[in-house]
Amino acid sequence: MNIFNISKRIDPTNQRPQAFWSLPASELLAQLKTSPVGITGDEARQRLIRFGSNLLTPRKSSGSLALFLAQFKSPITLILLFAAGLSLFLQERVDVLIILTIVFISGLLGFWQERGAANALDKLLAIVQIKAMVLRDGSPIEIPVEEIVPGDVIILNGGDIIPGDCLILESKDLFVDEATLTGETYPVEKLAGVLMKETQLGQRNNTLFMGTHVVSGSAKAVVVCTGTETEFGKVSERLKLRPPETEFERGVRRFGYFLMEITLLLVIAIFAINTYMARPVLEALLFSLALAVGLTPQLLPAIISVNLAHGAKRMAQQKVIVKRLASIENFGSMNVLCSDKTGTLTEGVVRVNTALDVEGKESEKVLLNAYLNAFFETGFTNPIDSAIRNYRQFDVSGCQKLDEVPYDFIRKRLSILVSRDGKHLMVTKGALSNVLSVCSSAETSDGIIVDIATVKDHIQKCFEKQSGEGLRVLGVAYRDVGSDPLITKEHEAAMVFSGFIVMFDPPKAGIANTINQLHHLGISLKVVTGDNKLVAANVSQQVGFSNPQILTGSDLRSMSDEALLKRVNDINIFAEVEPNQKERIILALKKSGNVVGYIGDGVNDASALHAADVGISVDSAVDVAKDAADIVLLEKDLGVLVQGVREGRMTFANTLKYVFMATSANFGNMFSMAGVSLFLPFLPLLPGQILLTNLMTDIPEMTIATDSVDGEMVDHPRRWDIGFIRNFMVVFGILSSVFDILTFGALFFILHATPDQFRTGWFMESVISASLIVLVIRTKKPFFKSIPGKYLSAATLLIVVSALLFPFMPIGNIFGFSQLPISYLLLMGVIVAFYIIAAEIVKAVFYRRVKF
Repeated sequence: MNIFNISKRIDPTNQRPQAFWSLPASELLAQLKTSPVGITGDEARQRLIRFGSNLLTPRKSSGSLALFLAQFKSPITLILLFAAGLSLFLQERVDVLIILTIVFISGLLGFWQERGAANALDKLLAIVQIKAMVLRDGSPIEIPVEEIVPGDVIILNGGDIIPGDCLILESKDLFVDEATLTGETYPVEKLAGVLMKETQLGQRNNTLFMGTHVVSGSAKAVVVCTGTETEFGKVSERLKLRPPETEFERGVRRFGYFLMEITLLLVIAIFAINTYMARPVLEALLFSLALAVGLTPQLLPAIISVNLAHGAKRMAQQKVIVKRLASIENFGSMNVLCSDKTGTLTEGVVRVNTALDVEGKESEKVLLNAYLNAFFETGFTNPIDSAIRNYRQFDVSGCQKLDEVPYDFIRKRLSILVSRDGKHLMVTKGALSNVLSVCSSAETSDGIIVDIATVKDHIQKCFEKQSGEGLRVLGVAYRDVGSDPLITKEHEAAMVFSGFIVMFDPPKAGIANTINQLHHLGISLKVVTGDNKLVAANVSQQVGFSNPQILTGSDLRSMSDEALLKRVNDINIFAEVEPNQKERIILALKKSGNVVGYIGDGVNDASALHAADVGISVDSAVDVAKDAADIVLLEKDLGVLVQGVREGRMTFANTLKYVFMATSANFGNMFSMAGVSLFLPFLPLLPGQILLTNLMTDIPEMTIATDSVDGEMVDHPRRWDIGFIRNFMVVFGILSSVFDILTFGALFFILHATPDQFRTGWFMESVISASLIVLVIRTKKPFFKSIPGKYLSAATLLIVVSALLFPFMPIGNIFGFSQLPISYLLLMGVIVAFYIIAAEIVKAVFYRRVKF
């Protein structure tokens, strides 16, 4: 049964209320068959089945069967299956069996690897899942955002992401950032109410939209549309929005196209020449297709995915959760890290040091006013108010909260209206300068009210003294509002300055050593904080910055983009920074050639997280920050980040190892085989033998994700360099081809091998050399000075032994191999040994001349 009432106000195409912003709340609730206390859990499950998950793009099927079948969708595999069908038609049953067996085994290996990677990633993402507060069965519970359905009643506070298009039922000083949808720079105030049906999207102040987030205030709202039915969903459908391509993804894509172009040209040429030489067409076709399999790094996408997922699992063990696998490369190549000081440089546990009046004396009244403000505040949880409540508790049973004007990042103040001793007292707390700006008088130690101008110099000196000692100073003010039962921002005027709340957040133990570790990893730390420059400078010196260069927010406002670009690399501390300036700092750092990471956990960090090459948040962050991040730390600790960077660089290094392998021995073998086929009176390897060679050489490479990494590969940032990879392919591909040609000459001119012996000898040399060369090119050091991972070592040994035994086993006859005399084996062994020695020499020369 349709959950909506049938009426002329219902859109029959997608079964949702039309122009719901023009409906009274009671009517909309009735149409949605819900109530102010939400729907039941059973009803929610039914609606989830009906409307689907609350996602902008449907979740890809990860079923085992679908994933297994996906292994056989590549063009190369489909062509091989076509060739198998053609062989069956021509009664070549052995060829059919060989092709199908190898294709099946390759698909099975790919399925096993990708399935494990997908399961691991799902588990990691579940750790940092974004949740929303909803009313189910009349009680508030947190559920994953994707389980939100039309008719759900949600509770919103500062920092929350809005999970669907909603109508506001109740709100209190609600301000929402709609920049992602409307482009509006400043937060928009939202109120419950009814609007005209024709109201434009940007003017619908009673409506909340998916993809936006709460800056301050609170609200209760009913969800009307979810997923692609939302306004944001329609935009993403039209534009087919996707995350921007990373440098790594772009490099892999271009590299794949480059190899495919070479492969296509070579295969067409080989097929045409072999046909011209009057060789059987089917044999020539199968040979060309088998070469295509050998030349094409068809496992590249799977191995990269597996490698990145394996890296993500290792990073998770270091309490670093990767939300987007491709960001691991940027994480590893990051050379500038921007971070706030609170919780990263400092303990992050703010404590009250003292409460002072305008004369700098300890004051019980100032502390009481601050406690009233913190006790009755309900906007969003913050450590400052928690610290004030925990420092000293007062009996406030005689006080009643009447109203509140929540904190926002423009006013930088929070005001509470309480009824106390028959008076309506408004108490305001916030950044000192912002509180002083609404004060016209001040209260002295004797309780005398004086003009604020007479004590401003003293207030400033007290502020500078405390700040210079690394203490954070907030201002407290109050005002009797008479009989007014409610307050607005306009009431924040003509206030009495009460005094200061002085707070401290000590530097973390060992933070100086952590910053030094970052420096040794080639990462420059830049502190971006809203605290005043005196506090920032004091804390920075305590944690190891000597003579830090400081730039303030006011300096930034008067500075052109060109001037900032010239100075940004030299600045250590950005102090008194406003939220909208963080993004400008990051963009300037990126334009000056840096790969920039940014750690943020607040409402005002979302734009900076999006702008950074690597957005980093913490699990305790507000939803909007966690959602914008590429990487989430389970602890806000730079020490955790240091380990994560090392793991990220190890993952990137292992990914490059596969690329090097695919572009050296394998490519060289197939290239030389194609050339030799033009001069031999027979095919150097049969199609089935080529496929077997390709399968066996892939097995060691599939263990590369678990390989150990040399320390020099993680000691500084590295970036994807297609030019370096091309040079590597040319040098080591040519080297591989030279020794393949030596093998061809030895077999044909010295040993006078028969076709079967020739193919057997070349098969053994190709497989063994391609497997052993992995141990050489996986490291810049001599191979005997860098111990490979145990799985890579075991896989290499297995393939070498299998290649030696294969011709002597019954299955060898099926593939057309023959047993070789001992003289053949010794000569092949000598060639492989010289190949390894030559590769070591070439590698040493190559890395001396080509820096990486």
